[in-house]
Amino acid sequence: MEEEIINKVANSILEVFDLEDYFPKQPIYTIDVSQWLEGGFLLKEKDFRASLKIHDWSQYKDALVAINCSTDAILPAWTFALVTVHLQPFASKITSGTKNDLLLSYYQDTLNQIDFSIYDKKPLILKGCSNKPVPQEAYVLAIQKLIPFAKSIMFGEACSAVPLFKSIKKQ
Repeated sequence: MEEEIINKVANSILEVFDLEDYFPKQPIYTIDVSQWLEGGFLLKEKDFRASLKIHDWSQYKDALVAINCSTDAILPAWTFALVTVHLQPFASKITSGTKNDLLLSYYQDTLNQIDFSIYDKKPLILKGCSNKPVPQEAYVLAIQKLIPFAKSIMFGEACSAVPLFKSIKKQ
């Protein structure tokens, strides 16, 4: 006589908060301004402006774009701002920095729009083990948003979760 296998995880009251569910669906690009610098280091304003003018900015339509410089070039403060002027009509989000900086900014915006009260007094798992490049800092942001509501929070997967937080029962 075979016993029925019961999935206790699927039947538990645990709620899962998965940051991958909020990962951007738009394309993500990084623009390295060193491509428009002489030798990758020297910004000649006239040449820089001319290069920006002929660049195909439409390729960034509805995309998330990080602007950076991969060399140690010393750039005027207006450099990234001028690139942004060209990008702005096309990109949905633009940041200065790395792809990770861009994703962190995206998650900050996204997490600020979520109504976390739906997790009120519930045991939660902040899902780890992402398949997408969710920034570590996004987990820090998420836990701060979840703590005021959750009964408890664990990190990882239901089968091997690490306890992080348990609310104090009020008398």
